[in-house]
Amino acid sequence: MRILYATSEAAPFCKTGGLADVAGSLPPALAAAGADVAVVLPLYQKVKERFGDQLYFECYDYVDLAWRHSYCGLFSLQRDGVTWYFLDNEQYFGRPELYGYMDDGERFAFFSRAVVRMLGHLKFWPEVIHCNDWQTALVPIYLKDDGVREDRYRSVRTVLTVHNIEYQGRFNPYILGDLFGLDSGWAKDGTLLMDGDVNLLKGAILCADAVTAVSPTYANELKMPYFAHHLEGIINKCDYKLSGVLNGIDMKLYDPETDPRIAVNYSAKDMSGKDEDKAVLQRMLGLREEPHTPIVAVVSRLVSHKGLDLICEVLHDMMELPIQLVVLGKGDRKYEEFFHWAAQQHSGRMAVRLDYNEELSMAIYAGADLFLMPSKSEPCGLSQMIAMRYGTVPIVRETGGLKDTVQPYESWRESGNGFTFANYSSGDMLYVIREAVYLYKDYPEAFGRLRQRAMNSDFSWERSAQEYLRIYAGITGQHWAPPERTEEPADAETVPAAPAEQPAEAAAPTPETAPEAETAETPVPEAETAEAPAPESPAPAKPRRRPAAKKETKKKGTAAKPRKTTAAE
Repeated sequence: MRILYATSEAAPFCKTGGLADVAGSLPPALAAAGADVAVVLPLYQKVKERFGDQLYFECYDYVDLAWRHSYCGLFSLQRDGVTWYFLDNEQYFGRPELYGYMDDGERFAFFSRAVVRMLGHLKFWPEVIHCNDWQTALVPIYLKDDGVREDRYRSVRTVLTVHNIEYQGRFNPYILGDLFGLDSGWAKDGTLLMDGDVNLLKGAILCADAVTAVSPTYANELKMPYFAHHLEGIINKCDYKLSGVLNGIDMKLYDPETDPRIAVNYSAKDMSGKDEDKAVLQRMLGLREEPHTPIVAVVSRLVSHKGLDLICEVLHDMMELPIQLVVLGKGDRKYEEFFHWAAQQHSGRMAVRLDYNEELSMAIYAGADLFLMPSKSEPCGLSQMIAMRYGTVPIVRETGGLKDTVQPYESWRESGNGFTFANYSSGDMLYVIREAVYLYKDYPEAFGRLRQRAMNSDFSWERSAQEYLRIYAGITGQHWAPPERTEEPADAETVPAAPAEQPAEAAAPTPETAPEAETAETPVPEAETAEAPAPESPAPAKPRRRPAAKKETKKKGTAAKPRKTTAAE
C-alpha cells in the first residue's frame, strides 16, 4: 500500500505542537507495518538550517495557483524507513516561523496545490494521501477539481485527520478564485461556504474519503455543538466515514530507562532514580527539598481551554495541602500574571516558568509525582501519556483523549492508572487532588502500585498504525487487515520450532494476554487452546511464559495479587 502523508510540520524537522509529534511517529510506524510511506511538508527556513546538508535535490517544477506561476523545488531525505519530501519556495517558506503571517492562506494553498501537482515527481504514485488539519485541507478539494480534467487523479483516495477542529481555515468568499484558484461553484453549492465564509476544513471533510479524529471520545464529541465550533452538522452528516484513532507516543524516545535528557535514569523495576530526579528538580526550581512531599506539575499552554480557570479558582485551597506546585508554559497574559503572582505568595512551595523549555519539561516529567490536566477540551493530549511513561500519575478531566488514556483509580479492586473527574468544576478537581495526595502520603505502597500501572500502559504507535491501515484498506478496496490477524496465530505455532528467536516476536501479543496470565498460572494454556488445536497447546505454553514473566516483573505487586483476591471473593 502506497501512502503519502501531507503535513505542515513534523518532528524532528520542525515543530510547534502535537501535530509534529504525530507526523514524526506515525509514518515510521506505518512503514514498519509493511506499507510504502512518504511524507511531504514545506521546506521551512528552520529545516534548511538544521538539515540542509542532508537533503537531496530531486527536481523542480512550476505550480499554478490562480494567476500565479511559481517555482517549486523538491528535496528528499531517507529516515526511519520513510522518504521525507520537502517542497521549496523561498517566497512562502523562507521565514523564521512556521505560522502567524497575514498570507498564511496563500502559503498553504500553494503547499496544497504543489502536493497535488508534484505527485508525478515522487518515487511512487500514492494510493492514499493522508492530510492533516486546515493547512492541507485543500488537497482533497484540488484532487476532486483536477480529477474532472485528468483521469490519473481519480485513483487517489484521501484521509483527513482533525487534530483540533477549532482551527478551520476561514477566509473571505470573494477571494476564492483569486487566492485559491477555484471556481465560485465550490462556494455556491455549499461545499466550501460556512457562515458566510470560505471554510477549508468543512470542504475537506465533505470531499475526503475518510475522516479521523485523534481519539475515539473526541470523534464522538465533534458531533456536539459545544466541541464542534459550528461544524457539528457537517460531522453528523459525514458520520458514516468518521473514525476515532487514538494517538500514541514514541516509546523509545520517551523511555526513562535510557532517556539522556533526564538527570538519573530509572525503570519500573527500579524506581530509585526517580527520587533523585525529584531532588534535582527541587534544586533546579528553588523548591524545598522535601522527598516525601508530592510535586504536582502543570506543563501546558496557558490558555482557557486547558482548564486553567479551575486552577486559578482553587489555587489557595490547593496550596493548603502538603504539596509543591510546578507550572511550565506560556500563553494568555492573564494566566501568566496570575501564576507569577501566586509563585511569590508561596515561595519555596510553588515554582513558575513562563516559557517552554524541552529540557525543563523532561525534568518535570521525571521528577514530579502528579501531573494535572483539567482541560475543558482535549482532542487527544500527549502530555498525560508522557507523564505516565515517566511514572508521574495524571489527574485529568474526562474529555477527549484524556478519557481514552487515563482510567480512574479504584482502590477496591486495584485498577486504574490515574485520577479523573467528569464535571468541569473546580470543586470536583480539588476533591480528586486531595484523594491523590492522601494516597501518596498515607498509602505509599498503593500509590507505588498505581504508578507501576501507569508506567506499564501501552501507548505505542503500532496499534494506531494498524487501525489507520484498516481505514486505508477500506477506502481503497484492499484487504490489509485480515493478513495481519492471521499472522499472530502463525507466530504462536512456530514458537516451539525456534525458541531462541521467538521471545522477541512473541512479545507483541503479550500486552493483551499478560493480564489473563497474571490472574493464575492455569489460564495460559486455556487462552492458547482457544486459538490453536488442543494437541499443540502444551508446546507453545513454555516459550510464551517468558514474555509474560517480563510483564510480571514490571507489574510486581500491582495486578497479580489484587486479581487473585478478587477471584477469591
